[in-house]
Amino acid sequence: MTINESAENYLETILILSKTLPVVRSIDIATELGFKKSSVSVAMKNLRTNNYITVTDSGFIYLTDSGKEIADMIYERHRFLSSWLEELGVDPNTASNDACKIEHVISKESFAAIKKYVNEK
Repeated sequence: MTINESAENYLETILILSKTLPVVRSIDIATELGFKKSSVSVAMKNLRTNNYITVTDSGFIYLTDSGKEIADMIYERHRFLSSWLEELGVDPNTASNDACKIEHVISKESFAAIKKYVNEK
């Protein structure tokens, strides 16, 4: 299964928003990411087509099991890498921005090795 960085970002955003909002809608995603609602609508159609999300008749967006699995993975990487970079003395804003870039390109093997190394310290 290959999924692009943009789709991963959308899934992660849906996950994060679902932790604080009663329901997630396209407008919430557009607002959070600073995107046009039309761009978000196209992305949601693609995520729905690939069975990563479901959308109710009322426009409420929910992650499917496969969508949640990807979102959880990306979100874990983001949180872990951000906090690790901050521990190394990187400014929190820079750490978060860099983690956002790294989380999409790092292999499972490399992430697991870094996580193991850091947790053994």
